Amino acid sequence: MKNRKRALVLAGTAAALAATLIAAAPAPAAPASATQGAPAAQAAPKVAAVHGGGTIRYPYVPASHDIRFTVDAEAAPWSRPFPAQGGEQGMPVDARGKVTIYHAMPDENVIAVGEAEVDCLVTGGRTATVTAVVTSSNVGWEGKRIGISVQDGERGGPDRLGFSWGIANVDVQPDGSVSEPRVGTCMAPAPFTEVTKGGFKVTPAPLPPRPSTP
Repeated sequence: MKNRKRALVLAGTAAALAATLIAAAPAPAAPASATQGAPAAQAAPKVAAVHGGGTIRYPYVPASHDIRFTVDAEAAPWSRPFPAQGGEQGMPVDARGKVTIYHAMPDENVIAVGEAEVDCLVTGGRTATVTAVVTSSNVGWEGKRIGISVQDGERGGPDRLGFSWGIANVDVQPDGSVSEPRVGTCMAPAPFTEVTKGGFKVTPAPLPPRPSTP
């Protein structure tokens, strides 16, 4: 563009000047009939999601242990009706997707694995909480709901992850006995561990409006 302008200036002719003005002129406006009353394009609403996978640092196992999580979850609001008053349309935090867990314990010569179906997702800024019901495992967790929290790192900081067993979700009875309560939907502790390899992407979104009743 600079060379073209220099050539036009050096030519110094009226024809060249006219050509420059025409090239620089704005395109004519569209006729009023073509623009008036046209509806503005509406962007599709953002859908909350968490995607990624990573290895975590967990201080209560030997350093040789290898613990990995993958989370692929996407909001599907009002998609899981349940038989209770107010549950006919499901919940605003209903979701779908998959969580996988891998825990290699070389000191015990054991590798524990599990796969779970996502049923709930809620986000707040760069943090998300996901729950999922285990569909297959080699440690007898089938049917168990687990809770996972994810924090998408910022300003160069690491991602973080928390899970609903190990240090949380323990119910001590008055007689001193201990039980592990069932995890409720979208319930998980704060993301208390650091992701050392890999990472997660949290896409936040506001809670959706309640659907209209027929």
